[in-house]
Amino acid sequence: MGVWVILWTMNAVLDDLATPRTPQQDRSRERFEKVVAEADKLLAESGLSGFSIPTLAERLGFTRRSIYMFFPTPYAVLNELTRRYIDRMQSEILEITPALGDKSVEELLVKVVFASADFHNRNPVGRLLILGGAVTDRSFKAQELFVHHLGRIARQLMEARGLKVPAAPPDIPAIAVEIGTSSFRLSHALHGEIIEEYKVEAAYSMLLYLAEFADYQVTRQRVRELAE
Repeated sequence: MGVWVILWTMNAVLDDLATPRTPQQDRSRERFEKVVAEADKLLAESGLSGFSIPTLAERLGFTRRSIYMFFPTPYAVLNELTRRYIDRMQSEILEITPALGDKSVEELLVKVVFASADFHNRNPVGRLLILGGAVTDRSFKAQELFVHHLGRIARQLMEARGLKVPAAPPDIPAIAVEIGTSSFRLSHALHGEIIEEYKVEAAYSMLLYLAEFADYQVTRQRVRELAE
């Protein structure tokens, strides 16, 4: 299942009012992209508390109606941004994995976890939207589908290295991803970024959870060494 499938699935579970209406004409697409870009800037400056369609309209010099044509609610803008950051994060993960082809399972996982944390730290708006809490009930479902999809990728990478994880429920790789993501969320909530200690803890806790299926001894110090 590729990137486009999980993104299509994400849009499919969102309420109509929380989903943007795709523009068809070039001029409309240009306006659409300007709204998304300005929303990103506004969130970087003011966070969710300062975000609104009227504020976007004023900053862009657009009428509110011209924005509502494509984004019926503020949630539609936020979900579009969330979708784009999820897309970018997943693409970056997939880009680095070929270079780790000869690495052990534990080193691969550590590298991917640290790369994911670094993505969040480079993209504070994406971090806010992905780790700070879903903006609607349905977008929470979409984020969980994303975690499930990352679990599928993790399963493929582990199986390519001879590590077999049962296919029947529970979905062990997805749970491992959720464990690491929980460490990220806590660091974001407490420190406003993913600090080094929580990168280590995310990788350590995931490796510990998967240790039953692999031949390795995991310690926090070992995680730090593999991350270097």
